[in-house]
Amino acid sequence: MTAPGATARRVHCAMLPFWRLSAYYFFYFAFIGAFSPYFSLYLKSLAFSAWHIGVLMSLMQAMRLVAPNLWSWLADRLDAKMAIVRLSGAVSLLGFTAFFFADSFSAVFAAMALLTFFWSASLPLVEALTFAHLGSQAARYGSIRLWGSVGFIAAVIAVGVVLDHLPIASLLWVLLAILAAILVSALVLPDKKAGTWGGEGGCVADIVRRPEVRAVLAACFCMSAAHGALYVFYSIYLVGHGYGKTLIGMLWTLGVVAEIGVFLCMPQLLRRFSPRDILVFSFACAVLRFALIGWGVESLALLLLAQVLHGATFGAYHAAAIALINGWFAGRNQARGQALYGSLSFGGGGLLGGIVSGYTWDWLGGPLTYTLGSAFALVGLALVVFGWRRSSCPVPAP
Repeated sequence: MTAPGATARRVHCAMLPFWRLSAYYFFYFAFIGAFSPYFSLYLKSLAFSAWHIGVLMSLMQAMRLVAPNLWSWLADRLDAKMAIVRLSGAVSLLGFTAFFFADSFSAVFAAMALLTFFWSASLPLVEALTFAHLGSQAARYGSIRLWGSVGFIAAVIAVGVVLDHLPIASLLWVLLAILAAILVSALVLPDKKAGTWGGEGGCVADIVRRPEVRAVLAACFCMSAAHGALYVFYSIYLVGHGYGKTLIGMLWTLGVVAEIGVFLCMPQLLRRFSPRDILVFSFACAVLRFALIGWGVESLALLLLAQVLHGATFGAYHAAAIALINGWFAGRNQARGQALYGSLSFGGGGLLGGIVSGYTWDWLGGPLTYTLGSAFALVGLALVVFGWRRSSCPVPAP
C-alpha cells in the first residue's frame, strides 16, 4: 500500500510545470550568455572608451538595483506577477530594436536603460513563482535552475563560434532572437494565484534587521562587486592577450559547467554543510580566483583553474544564498526577498564592480583591477565570518 505522503509527492511532481519553468531559465540565462561575454566587444567596435564601456555594461546592474523592488512592489499591489513578467518580455524585445539604430554614447545609453529596466523586472518574480510551484520540494530548485546554466553555455559557445566567422554586429540579431524566445516562454508559464503563495512570513523590515540577514546581504553585495571586472572586461582582457573568441567562449563555458555540477550536488552539500559554511568556502575561492585571472592571464592552465572556481564563486554561493533568502523571507515575502537579494547583490554590487573596473582598467591595468575584485571578495568573507556568528544565529532549512 502506498503511503499518503509518497502519493502526495507524486501528485505534486506531476503538477509541477518543470519544463516550462526550465525553458524560461534556459532562455533568460542564454541572453546573459550571449550578452555579458560579447556585448563589450560590440561596444568596443563602436570606438567607445573603457570608461564608457564600463558605464554602459554597468547599466544592467544599476537597473537591477532599482527595478526589481519597484516591479515586485507593483506586482504585489496589483496581484499581477505573471502579467509583469510577460510585460517585461514584450517591452525588452521591443526596446532592444533601438540598438540597430544607435551608435552614439547617448543613444546606446538610452537603449540600454530601457532594455535593462524592463528585462530586470522578471527574474525575482519567476524565482518566487518557482518556489511557489515547488512548495515542500524546494530542494529541487537546482534541477530547474541548472537549465539556466545550460542556456548560458549554449549561448556562449554558439556566439563565440559565430563571431569568429561573422561581424560583431551580428550579435544584435542573436540577442534579438533570444529575447523573442524569452517572451514566448513567459507567455506559456503557468501563474500561481496569490492566495496559494504561502503565509505572510512576518514583516520584511523586521527580517532585514536580523544581524545574520544584514551580514549575508552585505556579503552578497561584495561578491557581485568582485565579479564586476569579470563580466565587463574578461573577454576584452583575453582578446588583448591573444586568445581567440572560440577559446574565450570555451573558458566561459567551463565556468558554467562547474556551476552546473555544483547545482546538481547542492541537495547533498546542503545536507552535509550549512549554508554559512558554503558561503565561507565560496568567498575564499573568490579571493583566489580573481587574483589568478589578473596575474595569471598568460597561463592557460591558471585560467582553466580560475574558471573551475566559478562553481564555488557563483554556483555554490548563489545556491546557498538563495536557500537562505527562501528560508528567511517566507510565504508572501518571497518575491520581496528575492528582489532585495537581486537588487543589493547583482544590482548594487554589480554596479559598483562595473563602475570601479571601468575607471581603473585604463588607469591601473587588468592585473590590479582584478586584484580589487579579490579585495571585494575578502571583505565579503569577513562579513560572513564575523558578521554572522555561528553559535548565535539560526540557519533556515533549505
